[in-house]
Amino acid sequence: MAPEVLLDLSSRMELFPARSDERKNIVKSACDLYGVSKSTLYRQLRSVNKPKPLKRTDSGKSRVIPISEMEKYCEIIAALKIRTTNKNGRHISTNVAIDLLESTGVDSEYGFIKLEKGKLSKTTVNRYLAQFGLDKRNLIKNSPAVRFQARHSNECWQFDLSPSDLKSVDEPLWYDESKGLPILMLYSVVDDRSGVCYQEYRNVHGEDAGNALRFLFNAMSPKSDPDLPFQGIPHMIYMDNGPIARSRVFQSVMKYLGIDVKIHMPDSKDKRRKTARSKGKVERAFRTVKECHEVLYHLREPKNEVEANQMLSDYLKKYNDHQHRAEPHSRMEDWLQNIDGAVRQMCSWERFSSFAREPEKRKVGIDARIPVDGSVYEVDPDLAGEQVVLWWGLFDDELYVEHDGQRYGAYFPISGPIPLYRYRKFKQTKTEKRLGKLETLAKSLKLPDSENDENHQVILSMKNVVEPVPTREFDDPDPFNEKRFENILKAKLAISKYLGKPLTILAQGDRDMIDAILSESLDKEAVMKWIKEYFHNRSGEHAN
Repeated sequence: MAPEVLLDLSSRMELFPARSDERKNIVKSACDLYGVSKSTLYRQLRSVNKPKPLKRTDSGKSRVIPISEMEKYCEIIAALKIRTTNKNGRHISTNVAIDLLESTGVDSEYGFIKLEKGKLSKTTVNRYLAQFGLDKRNLIKNSPAVRFQARHSNECWQFDLSPSDLKSVDEPLWYDESKGLPILMLYSVVDDRSGVCYQEYRNVHGEDAGNALRFLFNAMSPKSDPDLPFQGIPHMIYMDNGPIARSRVFQSVMKYLGIDVKIHMPDSKDKRRKTARSKGKVERAFRTVKECHEVLYHLREPKNEVEANQMLSDYLKKYNDHQHRAEPHSRMEDWLQNIDGAVRQMCSWERFSSFAREPEKRKVGIDARIPVDGSVYEVDPDLAGEQVVLWWGLFDDELYVEHDGQRYGAYFPISGPIPLYRYRKFKQTKTEKRLGKLETLAKSLKLPDSENDENHQVILSMKNVVEPVPTREFDDPDPFNEKRFENILKAKLAISKYLGKPLTILAQGDRDMIDAILSESLDKEAVMKWIKEYFHNRSGEHAN
């Protein structure tokens, strides 16, 4: 309703008393005319008659310090808070910043700034920090997200790993016993264009390049299951800046495969971004698997990683058959439809293993032997005393040597410790055979169950012959007065506490009985037994 109409209604209604019929008729006619209810009309009339609050002409402006100078001080205090912020987000308070400016002062772009005592207060500074947008809530915000999507399948993979909610399996197939039970880690790659996901469980003791390369080889290789055609070498892998991405072996293998490794900027660089948000597609896949698949482990828990991977593979088939986030078909159909010509086929495992080698220059001994990590390798005699390049692979059991562009090998250790993943066992000696025979015999020995045989009677007769060892009762020193009262006073306090009343209000006969009992003994158990029996009998007599 127009303000003029409301003002006219208000002036007409003021001519009549509050509860007069004329006011009711005016309100009713106005409601019928404008098609509003009485409550709506009265609410709008209250806004007309409500007086507006008056403000000072200099409201919101400092009357002690010019606004430009106040803004300068607020900028310095906000800069002090940012400078002193640690990893947990803690920084100096406004009070401490003001005290610092008043006591010592600071050097800044504005020159040396030192305030007079009492010139600024905490409430004033906090109000102007919020007004200028210099407080933490308005100043430190996450940078806006930039959404991207690859144009073709296998153009970009997002790679990450996350600890499984299962934590570990009961029967891991292999692990380092010196490091304890391994962690069940969930490795995952997600195609950026289609959202197709491939995951595996691996027992690890931390993030290492070896397990990451084995997983990526399986992800890029053709699968035995025809329902999972996902394969091929991607053009780019987007991942964390962790120990895997910083590994020289991982970087060299990716370079040989023609994969461009991109890492996102970590949160520690500018404190303005969420690291998990950078790889949102693979993080979303982790969450879905943990919420929809791993929760079923409460009903059926896998025994080892092979069984866990089989159960996970069955679920991933259903996951990839779900609808694409933006297209009307499934994720797997989107991956098949957006292949740029053809996928880059993965090489064999032997060739892939050769990529995971780091060259190392060494000199061969005059006996044509080279010590490597405690093991001794014997190479061709022609290389004795020569400077060669050793190729020791991450997945190799043998050693390769290169000299003048020619590759030699493979060489196996002739002495020293056995390398990992190799096994050697000596032939059993006569002593070991004899010990094994005795252990088998020992397991077969047992005593008969019947108590009427001769052996049992012999054992009983031997027990009768042996006389029991004479013993003496233990003399308890009771250092903490747990068995006896320390004195008569402590005993009377305990009796008073048991009776729930002072002993002075008892009858003279009762007090004499208590004194007689305490003169007999101060043993706690005996005293309390006599007290309970005496007063229990007294209560029975009074009841009769």
